[in-house]
Amino acid sequence: MVNPVTSLLIFGIIVLVLLVLFYPKTGLYWRLQNSFKNDTKILIEDILKKIYHAEDSGKTLNSNDIINMLNASPQKVLATIAEMKDKELISFENGDIKLNEIGMDYALRIIRVHRLWEKYLSEKTGFHKKDWHEIAEKMEHNLDSDQAEELAMDLGNPRFDPHGDPIPTATGEIEAIKGNPLPTFEEGVIGTIVHIEDEPDIIYKQILAEDLHIGSHIHIVENNEKRIIFHSEGEEFILAPIVANNITIAALKKEKFSEEDTFRLSNLEAHEKAKIIGISKECRGEMRRRLLDLGFVNNTLINVDLTSPMQNPRAYLVRDTSIAIRNEQAKFILIEKMNHHAKVN
Repeated sequence: MVNPVTSLLIFGIIVLVLLVLFYPKTGLYWRLQNSFKNDTKILIEDILKKIYHAEDSGKTLNSNDIINMLNASPQKVLATIAEMKDKELISFENGDIKLNEIGMDYALRIIRVHRLWEKYLSEKTGFHKKDWHEIAEKMEHNLDSDQAEELAMDLGNPRFDPHGDPIPTATGEIEAIKGNPLPTFEEGVIGTIVHIEDEPDIIYKQILAEDLHIGSHIHIVENNEKRIIFHSEGEEFILAPIVANNITIAALKKEKFSEEDTFRLSNLEAHEKAKIIGISKECRGEMRRRLLDLGFVNNTLINVDLTSPMQNPRAYLVRDTSIAIRNEQAKFILIEKMNHHAKVN
């Protein structure tokens, strides 16, 4: 005969297991269900973005293309594509996948959130710019429309993200990038960098290593199938065309450009004097505010005061005050050297 205490104990264990598995909202079964739904939502949004970027570049994608682009099983991707077709987010045309109107609206909402997050990371946090895209890729799936509008308002409703990409409006309107890839310009052209493409990652990291910035003025001195050479802010840059193709510039009239006299503060020699003419647009958030608070403002005279044995940091004399900053900060401060008229050869 079964002991009543044992029966009660077994019953209690069964009830406990059922509660752990099926308790409303927090039970393991429901958490797994929600996780599955969330994974599907993220995959749908990732696919929509891939299709949008392809169409925006004048390309098309088929199912195999999307499978190769995503870190998910082929079966899961194909099932998700079928679900997207049922929801009328996409349609097929000769094997290629096209965004329907509903899908286009959804894709633009995700891109808006992604670029707002990149703007937030650049303006409000200390994350390095090489990490903005990856962080935004994860965070873009976690905001609804109302939260996205709160984020946009907090940032002042920006029109462009820190890479120069236009941020779609809440109604899906998006500005065109006013410029062309760097390799399409002839030697002698003067321009300003308006956009730096952050994909693929391997090329973006090469551009980051060169310390090239949105808003920097450039002067192209050589352009051929092997390399592109240009001057910017007192320095010479040499890029392979495949790398330069990810940089968009807008041409400038020569009278609006003074490349010969514009340098980065990090290039100021010990015997030279200069005048501050601005802070690079690449310098944002807390760092920009700190430099301004220290007195690095337009039309301020400046010269090197003291140099450390390793040449970094250096102290600069600003308004009779010696201020030490590292070269990584000094490169954001743009100067005009006094009585400097020698042109870069």
